[in-house]
Amino acid sequence: MQLMEEKRLRLVRVVLIQLFLLAFVLVLNVPFVWMVTTSLKIRKDVFIYPPQLFGSQLSFKGYAYVWTFVPFARYLLNSLFISTAVGVSRVILASLAAYAFAKIPFAGSRQVFYIFLGTMMIPFEVIVIPNYIIVKALGWLDTYYALIVPLSIRAFSIFLLRQFFLQIPRELDDAAEMDGAGRLRCLFTIMYPLARPALLTVCLYSFLESWNSFFWPLVVTNKDTMRVVQIGLSALADPTISIQWNEICAAIALATLPIVVMFFFVQKYFLEGITITGMKA
Repeated sequence: MQLMEEKRLRLVRVVLIQLFLLAFVLVLNVPFVWMVTTSLKIRKDVFIYPPQLFGSQLSFKGYAYVWTFVPFARYLLNSLFISTAVGVSRVILASLAAYAFAKIPFAGSRQVFYIFLGTMMIPFEVIVIPNYIIVKALGWLDTYYALIVPLSIRAFSIFLLRQFFLQIPRELDDAAEMDGAGRLRCLFTIMYPLARPALLTVCLYSFLESWNSFFWPLVVTNKDTMRVVQIGLSALADPTISIQWNEICAAIALATLPIVVMFFFVQKYFLEGITITGMKA
């Protein structure tokens, strides 16, 4: 009898926790749902009182207007290309450094690693001017190089991959080296398949950071053909432009869609990478 009572209490506790989490998720998604429904309203329904979730009719004019008012397709393509390039370059460069810190013993490796970690405390705004001077001296203004190269490596990516590589037994590297494999071959044939969750986590983080970047692309680009989607969104919010909230919401929905689709496909590996990556120093 007591066992049944304990099971009942446990079931009630689980149900209450699930209901609380469900309510929490619904509350968090209210702004997103409201944005999507607003993008599908006609102009007169946006500020109707009392507020209504759905308008009197379904309209895609906001999407069509945004697509033609500014070169939004170009902005999206630029952001997709730049963010993908940043994600791939960070995975490659960070994995090389992380493998060296985790698997290749050398004098002062821990001290050098701590110096790398120390750079995480430096805000990006502090190094904007030196980066701009370097980019200008190289003649990279209004080019993809300026939007990709300065963002292609971060200490956090090295830290995350190093912690993951430390969980992989050293015996695998030793066995591969005994068979004649070099360092790079060990990395690409052994570490990469085992570290897929961590690699995808770094790629997703890098993609999101680059996709949401506004200040740096604004500094190094002047041509409209080199603008990214975040700058395009800010241009639509200009009070001197006759554009309505349903059209702004349509632009935001278009800018959010690639992130949602990407996370939908990699969420399993993303959560796995966060869960099993240790904090061992």
